[in-house]
Amino acid sequence: MARRKWNQSIGSRIKSMSWRIVLLLIVPVAVSLTMMLVFSVRYSLSMERMGDIAALKPLISEEIPGAVWRVVSGRETMEESQTYPLIDRVNHTMEQISRTTGEADRLELVIARRTMDTLVQYVNRIRDNLLIGEKVTANEAILTEVRGVAELVVSMLNDYITAEISSAAAMSAYLNKVVLWTAVAEVALVLLILLLANRTAKSTVTFVREPIEKLESVTARLAEGDMSARLPTTSVEELWNLTGQVNIMADNLDTMMQQRIRDERNLKKAELRTLQAQINPHFLYNTLDAIVWKAEAGEQQEVIQLTRALSDFFRISLSSGADWIPISQEKKHIAGYLSIQKTRYRDILDYEIDIPDEMNDYYILKLLLQPLVENALYHGIKYKRGGGTIRVAGRMEDGRLIFTVSDTGKGMDAETLSALRERMAEKQVAQTPGVRGFGMVNVNLRIRLYYNQAEGLHIESGADGTRVSFCVPCRTREEIENDQSLSG
Repeated sequence: MARRKWNQSIGSRIKSMSWRIVLLLIVPVAVSLTMMLVFSVRYSLSMERMGDIAALKPLISEEIPGAVWRVVSGRETMEESQTYPLIDRVNHTMEQISRTTGEADRLELVIARRTMDTLVQYVNRIRDNLLIGEKVTANEAILTEVRGVAELVVSMLNDYITAEISSAAAMSAYLNKVVLWTAVAEVALVLLILLLANRTAKSTVTFVREPIEKLESVTARLAEGDMSARLPTTSVEELWNLTGQVNIMADNLDTMMQQRIRDERNLKKAELRTLQAQINPHFLYNTLDAIVWKAEAGEQQEVIQLTRALSDFFRISLSSGADWIPISQEKKHIAGYLSIQKTRYRDILDYEIDIPDEMNDYYILKLLLQPLVENALYHGIKYKRGGGTIRVAGRMEDGRLIFTVSDTGKGMDAETLSALRERMAEKQVAQTPGVRGFGMVNVNLRIRLYYNQAEGLHIESGADGTRVSFCVPCRTREEIENDQSLSG
């Protein structure tokens, strides 16, 4: 292999680098042009919205009241007057404009849209009065209300146009500032870089040659495995950092290896988080169906309980992206899950949760118990004639937390249990949801990965049911927040 990978002198490389930097100055210009284009589009949309609103004003203030008057006066029927199509046209236009309007200006449109609902109510009253033969004077009074509401909506639209004009003016002022500061920064950067490039090109060739030759010699020795090789300090500012980095490179090899291991763990953690996010849609659909059935049956209290349980279940499942939650939350999570499933499997499912309150304030890795409970239900209780009971228990012992999920379900034969234990020993994420042990394989891997321990789940199963347990250290909130390897 040749000693050098380049044929350029240092001076020519510096000059090339200088010109690259000058070319990079195009970036601020591109950014400013992009911003100008964005603001131009926003400004154009704003003008278009104001035009659409302006077109609605005569429709609201004149055509709709006029159509209603023709109905009240008996000149036209409600269908002939096209009152409802006119109102629908106004509402549709408002909704379209609202979708492209910023939050700050949308309020007036929202209020105007709701006020249109009031106008519709008055029109409905007129229609109903006509059907029952009410006196014309009653409809004339309502017509006055319709005109008043129409004027109110127009007033709101005027306020919206005023707000849009203010926003457009603010955009214009901001764009002017952006253009000005971009131009100033561009000129300053060009002058500074040209000056530095000229001085660097003249001095570097003679000033940097000797440190470069020493650098080549030392890096060659390091490449051969001589980690005792070190570079002397240099007064060349451009090479000072590189010299220090080469000198500490040998000391950092072990750190780099550890970092690689951590990166691999983080990758697996990311894969696990992805799997955790795959919420089973059938559970959601079945729960929503149960809520509908209860509502149709008039069982209001059970509807409330189911809805709250479902809300708690998903709120804790997400936990704002946190990996660690208090045991009280995990307990609430499985209680909500079992409560929901009890509604569906009322005749075959019973459950008990025995986790002392003294454990509530300790933190546990999220979603360790629920997959085990789900596995017990769908692969144990569900397929046993007459159903059974799921029991979730927890206790503290010598600074550790011990949890057990047991069921009186179908259980596993020796062959199935052996295959499951082999899958759990493979140290890889289960990839096939719905297969028996999918949840247990992932929980086992998460315990071993996050708690950095050799053992995960311990499984016992037979004809009288299955018992799954695990043991992890007690962790407080302070420990989670202060240990970056945990909070990360």
